[in-house]
Amino acid sequence: MKESTKVKFQHVSVATIATALYKRGLRHQVIQGVHPVGWKGANMVGPAFTLRYMPAREDRNGIEVFRDPEHKQRVAIETCPKGHVLVMDSRKQADAASAGDILITRLMKRGAGGVVTDGGFRDAMKIAALEIPAYHTRPSSPTNLTNNEAIAINEPIGCGDAPVFPGDAIVGDADCVIVVPAEIAEEVADECIEMTAYEEFVLEQVESGDTVIGLYPCTKDENRRAFDAWLAARDDT
Repeated sequence: MKESTKVKFQHVSVATIATALYKRGLRHQVIQGVHPVGWKGANMVGPAFTLRYMPAREDRNGIEVFRDPEHKQRVAIETCPKGHVLVMDSRKQADAASAGDILITRLMKRGAGGVVTDGGFRDAMKIAALEIPAYHTRPSSPTNLTNNEAIAINEPIGCGDAPVFPGDAIVGDADCVIVVPAEIAEEVADECIEMTAYEEFVLEQVESGDTVIGLYPCTKDENRRAFDAWLAARDDT
């Protein structure tokens, strides 16, 4: 992901991105059910690095498996590239944790851009206090081994019903998380910057008492001219 694209996504909402993707026929890119463990005041943005869980089989998932240096959960934490967002397919199950504060702290120290699971985190209060952006469905204390086995790293996954391919742009705001296909990330970011500016203009007009008819969406030339003037005045300042 280009640094310029990352910066643009840091200044737009997931809702705006969802609208831009809807225009392109992509309707299911929001990761359903997740929210910030602790909102950091700025968007999480980074390319996706994925971990897939599958249903646990009891004879394979005793507590001793964590001693294996090749255990996929631990390897994912230790190989997620700097700036990337670790996205975990936990089968939408929050009754067993996807990870806890020790692993997320290690991920943070390695420079990851964030972490997302459609399951839950244990030690959620401690994760909320970390600097790294983290998103889950709800706190969950039982170890992931209770229900899940970490089985594959950096392959296509589904997370909260959204398709995620390695390298896709992951954007999280105060509400939720969205997945932008890598091949269109730059053009979507550009469009969202323009959309965000127009939405700010519209909000000012609505707060002043204007009707949304003809304004949102813009169907009147006078509103377009007013926006252009508003934008020019803002650029001058």
